[in-house]
Amino acid sequence: MHAPSTPPSEAFIVEQCQRAADHIRAQAPGTWRVLLILGSGLGPLADAVGEATVLPYAAIPGFATSTVMGHAGRLVLGVLSGQRVMVMQGRQHFYEGYPLWQITLPVRVARLLGAEILIITNAAGGINRHFAVGDVMAIIDHINLVGMAGHNPLIGPNVSTFGPRFPEMTRAYDAAMIALAQQAAEEAGISLQQGVYACVAGPSFETPAELRFLRAIGADAVGMSTVHEVIVARHAGMRVLGLSGITNVARLSADEGEPPSHEEVMQAAQVIAPKMQQIIRGVLSRL
Repeated sequence: MHAPSTPPSEAFIVEQCQRAADHIRAQAPGTWRVLLILGSGLGPLADAVGEATVLPYAAIPGFATSTVMGHAGRLVLGVLSGQRVMVMQGRQHFYEGYPLWQITLPVRVARLLGAEILIITNAAGGINRHFAVGDVMAIIDHINLVGMAGHNPLIGPNVSTFGPRFPEMTRAYDAAMIALAQQAAEEAGISLQQGVYACVAGPSFETPAELRFLRAIGADAVGMSTVHEVIVARHAGMRVLGLSGITNVARLSADEGEPPSHEEVMQAAQVIAPKMQQIIRGVLSRL
C-alpha cells in the first residue's frame, strides 16, 4: 500500500480507470451525473439513495479499500433527489499509504461514467473562532499543503484523456454550486458557513503551533482529505461543491480545551450528517 517512487504511466492509469468503469457499468448500466464523496461519519446519507446498486470497493478493479472507522468502503449507485448519483460511502486517505493516483481514481472513473459534478464532504477541525462544533462550511478555496510539499495527484505523466498538463485552480469550487447550497441551507433553517480548507497529510492531529500557522495563512478549517480529489475533478472539467463538517475546534495552545480524537469526530458527525443531507438533497433537487 506504500506510494511508489515513480508515478505510473498515462496508459496504465487510463487502463485502470477503464477497467473499473466497465465493471461498474456492467453492474449498474447508464450514465451518472453526480459523484458524491462522503467523509468520516457521514456515510448514512448513502442509505437515502433509491433504486440502489451497492458495490464494495474490494470488488471494483483498481479501487483501494477504506481502512478508517466511519468509512464503509462501498460505492452506492442510484437516485437521490431526482439525480442519478454515484455515492462513495467512505474514501481513501494519503495517510493510509495509498498513492494519490489510486486515491483519486474513483473521480476519473466517475467522469468516464458521465459525471459532471463532484460534491465532496469531509470532517474538519475549525480554526475560525466564529465556527462551532456541528457547523457546516462551504469550501470557497483551499490550501494544499500536501501538494505544496511535493505530493500532487497530477505529478507524473499528464493523463491527457482527462485534462491538460497545467489546469488552473482559481475557481476550484463552483460559485453557482455554493449559491445552491446556501439556498438549500436557508430553506432548511441551517446556518451555512463559508471558508478556506487547509489540507494536511495526517494522520497525527496538528500541533498548536501548526494550527496558529494555518490561521495566519488564511485557513478557516483543516482536514486530511478532499483536495486531492478536487484537483483531479477540476483537471477533468468537473464542477465541484465542497462541504466541511466542523467536528472539533482547533486548540491554538496546549492548555486550551480537550485534546482532539477520532471518537470526538465521529460523535460530532452524528449531528452534522442530517444537516449535510438536507443541504445536499436541496442542491441536487435544484440542479
